[in-house]
Amino acid sequence: MFEKLVELDKKFDSIEKEMTNPEVISNINKYNELNKNRLELEEPVNKYREYQKLKNEIADAKEMIESGGDKEFIQMAKDELFELQEKEEKTRQELMLLLIPVDPNDKKNVYLEIRSGTGGEEAALFARDLCEMYTRYAQNKKWKVEMVDYADADAGGFAKVILFIKGDEVYSKLKFESGTHRVQRVPSTEASGRIHTSAATVAIMPEVDEVDVKLDIKDIKVDTYRASGAGGQHVNKTDSAIRLTHLPTGIVVACQDGRSQHQNRDTAMKLLQAKIWDQQEEERLKKEYQTRKLQVGTGDRSEKIRTYNYPQGRITDHRIGLTLYRLEYIMLGDLDEIVEALFAADRVDKLNNI
Repeated sequence: MFEKLVELDKKFDSIEKEMTNPEVISNINKYNELNKNRLELEEPVNKYREYQKLKNEIADAKEMIESGGDKEFIQMAKDELFELQEKEEKTRQELMLLLIPVDPNDKKNVYLEIRSGTGGEEAALFARDLCEMYTRYAQNKKWKVEMVDYADADAGGFAKVILFIKGDEVYSKLKFESGTHRVQRVPSTEASGRIHTSAATVAIMPEVDEVDVKLDIKDIKVDTYRASGAGGQHVNKTDSAIRLTHLPTGIVVACQDGRSQHQNRDTAMKLLQAKIWDQQEEERLKKEYQTRKLQVGTGDRSEKIRTYNYPQGRITDHRIGLTLYRLEYIMLGDLDEIVEALFAADRVDKLNNI
């Protein structure tokens, strides 16, 4: 860790020196780029220098104690040493946190996709329950939720539903929700009271820019069709819904909940970019996780991550071994304890790999 900090310290000095070069000052683009890099390094470098200063003060305090002399003076030096060592440990922890790589997507809005899995009608009902859970969580966070696309199931559930969630640092809170969610409960149609196990999959995809995923319009097949459901009477009378197929990857997205074909097309294009990014990210994560075992996820989006046990009111996140007996409240959108535990586990893992 400290070898890396020494490198950052030298790089910071080098950047500051380069920024005083008249040729750089006259080149506004170059100057702004260097200044951006300097600002990114400023906090960890200043904290490292603060840490080094504390190390030197500790060495001085130890030297005073070892030199002997007046007992009162020695006791003052010992008290000062104790305080300095506490500050040193606190500063070291802060340094380690500053070295954790920042996820560039953390502040982004997300597309949240839920699909019913094994379990037939009960899986579709569970998909609807998850949709309501995340919607309530978003409302608790004062985020805005928009339905992008959906496919109803026969019993009133969702075969598929896609939400767009907009707000402060949405991706940072929801990014660990991707994976297979399993439910254990007695279906309303089960006369014998037997517990069934069903599943639904969740995908969390950040809203990406054109810079992140470049699309060639020639690679996209566009289909229009008549929207259905809660989009309003006028959309049911026109081919306002849009379906996009990305030919190189085979990824298909659709949007029918907008008030116009133009709006649906724009939303579908953004969703397609997010899906392509998500596919690329999954491949990247699988390669990364082959080199080390992470507690939060493996890069395999089909991994079973959580079980919701209704008879016992229990929810278990299998990645971090967290079990809570407050399922009722969690399904009402009180997800903070789980979200914070996953974030903490991920941070610990990254600290161990600095």
